[in-house]
Parts: sequence; C-alpha cells; structure tokens
Amino acid sequence: MSLFGFVKNIGKSLFGSEAEAAESIKKHIEDNNPGVNNLDVKFDDGIVTLCAECESATALQKMILMAGNVKGVEDVRVDKISIAPPTTPTTNETSGEAEVITETPVPEEQVMEVLEQANVEYYIIQKGDSLSKIAKKYYGNAMEYPRLFEENREVIEDPDLIYPGQKIRIPLD
Repeated sequence: MSLFGFVKNIGKSLFGSEAEAAESIKKHIEDNNPGVNNLDVKFDDGIVTLCAECESATALQKMILMAGNVKGVEDVRVDKISIAPPTTPTTNETSGEAEVITETPVPEEQVMEVLEQANVEYYIIQKGDSLSKIAKKYYGNAMEYPRLFEENREVIEDPDLIYPGQKIRIPLD
C-alpha cells in the first residue's frame, strides 16, 4: 500500500453514491481545512484526484489523509498541486524594519519529492492499536499520544476512536 493507497471498505462514511462523492469529500476537507485553498476534488470508481494550493507539505499530507480515510476511497492522486514556499521574517539592516522574504513556490513536478523528504512516517492502524501504544513505539513514551492526536486531528476526531486500516501521519521531529 503506497502513501496514497487506502483500504476502500473502511473509514468515515461521507457519501451514499458515487455522484455525491467528490462534493462530500471536498466539503469534508474544507470543513476541517488543514491549510488548503482553491480545492478541486474528482472521484471516479474509488479514486480521488485532488487539485489545490497548499500552505505547506503538512497541509498536503493532511488533505491526502482526509480524502483517503473515507469509506469508498482506495487511492488518492494529486494533480495541479502547489505548495506555498516558506516565509522568513527578517530585519532590514538599513531601515531596521521587518521584512518577509518569500521563496519561490514548489514546482508541481517536485511535490512528490517534497512529500518524501518530510520528516514524517505513515502508519496504518492495526487491530489492538491505541494512540498511546503507537506513541510508545515511535516516541518511546506512551504519554506522547496527545501529540499524535493533534497531528492527526483532521482524521481522528476522538483519540479513543481509531480503527484498523486508518492511515495516520507520525511526525518524527
């Protein structure tokens, strides 16, 4: 199962027919907006295609997970994705005033590279898992489970209600 592959018959039930799938998934992402703008969603036989402007690689990751952890979705693809560059506040040495320097946006062909370089792993919830058990595995401390919950708030509504097959992100920094 790739980053964008999901278990089709599990997840949050958002739509009853394929005709309403794209709009339902779009509304779900926008209602829990992880930092995306100009979102367009297409759905065809279990495959979601996302087009959007993302504020960060994290926003893109969360958007993908939100779309993929929906019942009826087996794959998520990205098309026409842009990731906003980071901004760096600096002080102008001559005037002493604050300036914001913005780098160039990440080109679409480098989006996958940006996702692969992110300091994050993806984990598929197994039967018997809990966020504290996963936190113990990745962070060495079960009491770090709130960190996992906060980082996955868009796909986990209640830290006590996770389900096998659900995919979450594990920040490693």
